[in-house]
Amino acid sequence: MLIWLAFLIIPLSLSGAIPLTTPIIGSTTPYLKAGTRSSAAKPFPSNSNANWFDVSSSPEFSRTGFGGTSHSTGHDVSYKGNIGIPYGSNIIEVTSSDAHHYKYVVQFQGSNTNDWVVVIWNKYSTDGVMNGWYGKACKRFTLRTGQVRYFAFNDDSQGGWAAAPGSSIPTDSTGAYASTWGEFDFGSSINSGWSGFDVSAIVAQNAGFHVQGMEICDVLGRTCSSITSNAALVRNAYTNENGNIGGIGGNIPAGPVRLSVTIDYGSKHD
Repeated sequence: MLIWLAFLIIPLSLSGAIPLTTPIIGSTTPYLKAGTRSSAAKPFPSNSNANWFDVSSSPEFSRTGFGGTSHSTGHDVSYKGNIGIPYGSNIIEVTSSDAHHYKYVVQFQGSNTNDWVVVIWNKYSTDGVMNGWYGKACKRFTLRTGQVRYFAFNDDSQGGWAAAPGSSIPTDSTGAYASTWGEFDFGSSINSGWSGFDVSAIVAQNAGFHVQGMEICDVLGRTCSSITSNAALVRNAYTNENGNIGGIGGNIPAGPVRLSVTIDYGSKHD
């Protein structure tokens, strides 16, 4: 679980926080050292566009379409990275043919059975409060049956996405998105450029809602985080039973990132 969600579920003692020089993906566990990956590896997704995962543009990745970079503030749990100027312009949709030009790219693969709605939020919303997951998404789109869409993220972006069948994302009694989440931290400035991701069903489970299937794979490192429908099978991902454990998910050394997200995971895969 990313450190800001750990704060949402399990309050942390800032006086005992890990030094800022230590890259963090969870509340207490540092990232893996450069050149390593966590153990939940699987084969690279086979139904991807041929070139979107190419990273040969390095080190001159494109910033076309992004807005300005917002000023970062805070530290530890309260760290506020890039939310874009104007707000939300740190996240843009790109074509499959242009995706390889960007440093941090996420591919969303649609369900085989029906349309799903997807929302993406920044950790901090427009009001400067760490509440982006409370109905304050900066991107919303419909992922048609079998459709594939691509989004690029600018450096030092933190946040998450949620997906659900139909036209809306369920929310809990506090207004938080309460379907299965994907969480991201791309090129974290306070963590020496490291990136991280995970799948989490914590909010949905705590609300007593249905847990949708989702898988996120680091295409370049071949590490995955996944949950099937109703959390029947959980691999390297968060549920309300392990939310206090740090380091689950993907931990990626500084450099380009390619994530492949399978919506409605479990209906198409074993």
